[in-house]
Amino acid sequence: MNTVKVADFEVGAGNPLVLMAGPCVLEGYERSLFIGRTIRDITRRLGIPYIFKASFDKANRSSFNGFRGPGLEKGLEMLRRIKEELGVPVVTDIHRESQAAPAAKVVDVIQIPAFLCRQTDLIYAAAQTDCVINVKKGQFLAPRDMRNVVDKLLEGGNCNILLTERGASFGYNNLVVDMRSFPIMRSFGYPVVFDATHSVQLPGGAGTSSAGNREFVEYLARAAVAAGVDALFMEVHDNPEEALCDGPNSVYLDKLEALLKDCLSIYNIVRPRLR
Repeated sequence: MNTVKVADFEVGAGNPLVLMAGPCVLEGYERSLFIGRTIRDITRRLGIPYIFKASFDKANRSSFNGFRGPGLEKGLEMLRRIKEELGVPVVTDIHRESQAAPAAKVVDVIQIPAFLCRQTDLIYAAAQTDCVINVKKGQFLAPRDMRNVVDKLLEGGNCNILLTERGASFGYNNLVVDMRSFPIMRSFGYPVVFDATHSVQLPGGAGTSSAGNREFVEYLARAAVAAGVDALFMEVHDNPEEALCDGPNSVYLDKLEALLKDCLSIYNIVRPRLR
């Protein structure tokens, strides 16, 4: 198992469980900073390495009028300020090859969205940066298909790879998580992440926006940790009902610490098997 270094900690091979968390999209500097600061303080108390996550642009919206975020230039400036203020690494997603280089000047981890995980030019452009690359498995892919994604990144000269499971689509606005995907993707030799909140999303389930089943996040998160993952990914918001993106599947900020404590208890049991 290869480990991946992010800032001053390593992911994988039995290292501490890592959390990527924050609002789905940058809704504003002050609110995003507040959410990130609260999560940072929680993770410090629990001894969990933390990566702040938020998108500067959500290009894949159900509706043309869906909120997308502040855009590349303004969004990266917000992420830079949040990174400096919180003193934690940052992850954000890109949708075009031209966004890779600018994002790499600010963030520590570049994320490839699930719907774009087969886009060779996008993956190659991301690999050309010095960032860690986190690729979300497409809802349309079998876990073994991610081997090809790994090979594309290696062709680009980047071996700092994270692979994320976020459920498979069987239609009817539903996603299903196959726990077998974690050992399958881990067998490629790179750390695996579980996206606990997008996995309970109901894409397009609200007609012009996505719905979600937030109440199932805790069950899937605990199950994934028991199955053997190296990191968790969660969208977290202080008031999901007000969230401008993915509120129905976001975790309440004031419920995060209890969930992480459960996950840590489970992780400490399975951790020796991940080395």
